[in-house]
Amino acid sequence: MSADLTLNAESRTEFGKGAARRIRRAHQIPAVMYGHGTDPVHITLPGHETMLALKNPNALLTIVLEGKEQLALAKDVQRDPIKPIIEHVDLVVVRKGEKVTVEVPVHVVGEAGPETVVQVEHQTIELEVAATDIPENVEVSVEGLQAGSQVHAQDVTLPAGATLVTDAEALVVNVTAQVTAEALEAELAEAEAEAGIEHEAPAEESEAPAAQESGEAAEQE
Repeated sequence: MSADLTLNAESRTEFGKGAARRIRRAHQIPAVMYGHGTDPVHITLPGHETMLALKNPNALLTIVLEGKEQLALAKDVQRDPIKPIIEHVDLVVVRKGEKVTVEVPVHVVGEAGPETVVQVEHQTIELEVAATDIPENVEVSVEGLQAGSQVHAQDVTLPAGATLVTDAEALVVNVTAQVTAEALEAELAEAEAEAGIEHEAPAEESEAPAAQESGEAAEQE
């Protein structure tokens, strides 16, 4: 389950790119918290602690601002494309007992049958769960499954109290037959034939007649 992580926030009154750079230079992260019909609250969060907390994207955060606690989930996390830093966080306010819709990672466990390949078609599934009871992942067992087996969203065992939001027919895990090298070569040759691709003879073979002709010419001289 998601950890209940506490972050001590501070109100901010400066906005814009310059202010955001100053905040980040001070090892803090600019953020905004909104929801439940309240006006957006602009805050700064401690950089290192926030980075650790947001390793789990569905972590339930306790934001402490001016002595008051507020539960929140990260709605949008903007990360620097190069540096390992967070540039801005959007937080949505939640309350105990409230239901929220979240994307939960799919975790495959077990060993499928011999000569099979397990393909995860959906890396996450969408669930409606209590805000205070968000699972870190959902497990899908492929133990002993043979080629041709499929696991759809409706087949996934959900945590207690969770409701599936993803389309029930959505293919989550597909177990296929392992392709042998011979079959792969045959498939490639067939595709090339259909495309009209012809391979030239190796250089040695094409040069041999020329060498033979030059030899015959020398003998005639």
